[in-house]
Amino acid sequence: MLKKLIKFKNKEIRVRFAPSPTGPLHIGNARTLLFNYLFAKKYGGQIVLRIEDTDTQRSELRWIQEIIDELTWLGIEWDEGPDVGGKFGPYKQSQRLDIYKGYLEKLLQEKKAYYCFCLPEDLEAKRQDQQSRGLAPKYDGMCRDLLQKTIDQNFAKDTPSVIRFKIHEKKVKFTDLIRQEVEFDTSLMGDIIIAKTLNEPLYNFAVVVDDFLMHISHVVRGEDHISNTPRQILLQEALGFDKVIYAHLPLLLNPDKSKMSKRAGDVAVSDYHKNGYLSEALINFMALLGWNPGTDKDIFTLSQLVKEFSIEKVQKSGAVFNLQKLDYLNGYYIREKSPSSLTKLCLPYLAEFNAQQYSPKTLEKIIEAYKARLKKLSDIKDLTDFFFVEKLQYDKKILAWKEMGDREVKASLDHSAKTLSVAKKFDKKSLEELLVAEAQKFNSKNRGYLLWPLRVALSGKEASASPFEIAEILGREKTLQRISDAMSKLS
Repeated sequence: MLKKLIKFKNKEIRVRFAPSPTGPLHIGNARTLLFNYLFAKKYGGQIVLRIEDTDTQRSELRWIQEIIDELTWLGIEWDEGPDVGGKFGPYKQSQRLDIYKGYLEKLLQEKKAYYCFCLPEDLEAKRQDQQSRGLAPKYDGMCRDLLQKTIDQNFAKDTPSVIRFKIHEKKVKFTDLIRQEVEFDTSLMGDIIIAKTLNEPLYNFAVVVDDFLMHISHVVRGEDHISNTPRQILLQEALGFDKVIYAHLPLLLNPDKSKMSKRAGDVAVSDYHKNGYLSEALINFMALLGWNPGTDKDIFTLSQLVKEFSIEKVQKSGAVFNLQKLDYLNGYYIREKSPSSLTKLCLPYLAEFNAQQYSPKTLEKIIEAYKARLKKLSDIKDLTDFFFVEKLQYDKKILAWKEMGDREVKASLDHSAKTLSVAKKFDKKSLEELLVAEAQKFNSKNRGYLLWPLRVALSGKEASASPFEIAEILGREKTLQRISDAMSKLS
């Protein structure tokens, strides 16, 4: 495999990422771009962003912009593309139709392609017949050798047609940088459709032309495209193009090993972005989906990934998408953030609250109190909502520690109120020293009898930060009011 790379030492390595703007950027496609990026940067190559928007019915401008926005958020850069230009543009296929038309006409003139006028219903009937006889369904070549007179007559009658490429029976072999030697028998394919009309090229044809004209040296893409590779190699040969080197990445799988699809929940990069995953965590996570560094290390920055990456360490088997692993990585990167940086990132998730009631420093304390509990930034809303409301809504039952009755809970809260009303200092450290000492006096066996009811009274939650942190942030007045509100629930 390294020999394939050595061949390009005197020729610039150029890879491409070519999403179709028919929807939001899929996490699998983002991983493909990341692997292209790592491969190119590892060997000093360049990346081309190409928008494959020949599907005019499904392609939308808004998806092009979202793809660019989300890739920018991830921190992945490209050297050429629709937004940055380059000497091999345009970089949108919809702007390259005249180029494709010229090459289609070349294949037609050289009798390497032909017009097919077969009706869809006839093709379907033949396909079903072939399957019923245990044969691989393929086009039978009905229109392969039509006389020009017949072709002209069909055009005169406006008979619907497509352009097919002649597939000659042979073995197509290529060396995949991940899967090594791969072989296809073209006798199972039949002549493939490469365009609906001269102005409507299809995927396999357009990418071959683009890869050649944009000087692409390596195509790094998902395993689901491997069946397209022999078709593209045959088109390269027919057009006299240089061949490219292929590397097919393992598919992303759900935990049950089924293929990850758009019907399986959050699969768009924007979903993870909006839900509060950090770009560095998502990059780190995607890199480990199918690539193994060969060590126990699992925390990598983008620059470290470039240094460590090797295409030879990409696995062949499918990569399981483990959300718990992503949460773990995201939690790590959240904890690495400074208080001010993390607060800035969290504030959009508190937009429905009046966060301005607190000073910037106090907001940092709120976020810092819950930093260790955050798996994603969006968690901050449910964890800290009680800081931003006047009256808490909760079941009085959760005020009780273990088997405490209402009278015991009320006595505990009353003790806390009296203690806090005369506390000389109201910072976390001082409050902790004071309340822990009082908890020991209130019940020598377990300080939870004092601290649990107090914490719930201040937060309205069964799980929260310590009562010392919460009280410091709320201040004496709000703290005493919430204790009073809790005691009212017990009346």
